[in-house]
Amino acid sequence: MGLPEILLSFLYPPPPSIFISAMSVISFASLTNAGFQEIKGKHMRYSKFFNVGASVTGDNKQKKAEFSGRTGMLIAYTPAFLAGVASFALVPLDGLRFTLLCSALTIHFLKRLFEVLFVHKYSGVTEVETAITISMSYFLSTASMIYAQHLTSGLPEPPIDLKHFGILLFVLGISGNFYHHYLLSKLRTEGGDNKYKIPHGGLFDLVICPHYLFEILGFIGVSCISQNLYAFSYTFGTMFYLLGRSYATRRWYQSKFDNFSENTKAVIPYIF
Repeated sequence: MGLPEILLSFLYPPPPSIFISAMSVISFASLTNAGFQEIKGKHMRYSKFFNVGASVTGDNKQKKAEFSGRTGMLIAYTPAFLAGVASFALVPLDGLRFTLLCSALTIHFLKRLFEVLFVHKYSGVTEVETAITISMSYFLSTASMIYAQHLTSGLPEPPIDLKHFGILLFVLGISGNFYHHYLLSKLRTEGGDNKYKIPHGGLFDLVICPHYLFEILGFIGVSCISQNLYAFSYTFGTMFYLLGRSYATRRWYQSKFDNFSENTKAVIPYIF
């Protein structure tokens, strides 16, 4: 059995859409490149990396427009959430798999908005440019994933059905991600200050970014629910970005805390 036959055993055939084909390549390539840039020290400027690499010389002295951290993240997540909600009204429900995918994407961004409003503690700012870039990326990827799934309507189901496995992975991923975000929020309030501390509890003693690990699992779950090429392209791109971001985060903690354990990995326990 060749590679095409193996792929078609668990994927729908690529849709006859230049847009989705192009987005599959663009999403994977851009996210993977962003992950490598994180490793090289060229960070997406939000959270603890907002001031890393910022230049204060020459023409760069001019301050860029900024949002508060909370406002920036609300702007980042809201359009993608609305795209998920709109999918139920604007696109005919093309069976169980389509409904599950739209539900998973909507729940994912609803959880993110809930965390922004009620869980995360913000002490910094987000550049307008960064917030809009993230917002457009999430919106385009969400809309593209929904559209790609819509294009599978009427096609034979893949021989290997992964949607039930995908549901389990999605629930595990979103639950684990929320739990570790909650632990981080408690850490920021201990002692009455907002200084960064080495997180503990959950999987934090094994990896510094367990929330990224569970986010990756959640996106793999979404891909297994959808079983289309675009979803897997986006998921693998996201995985490489989060691996790069977690590597940079571990390096940041090592530079800031002398007591940071060398046994604590970046995102995959005992491995990376």
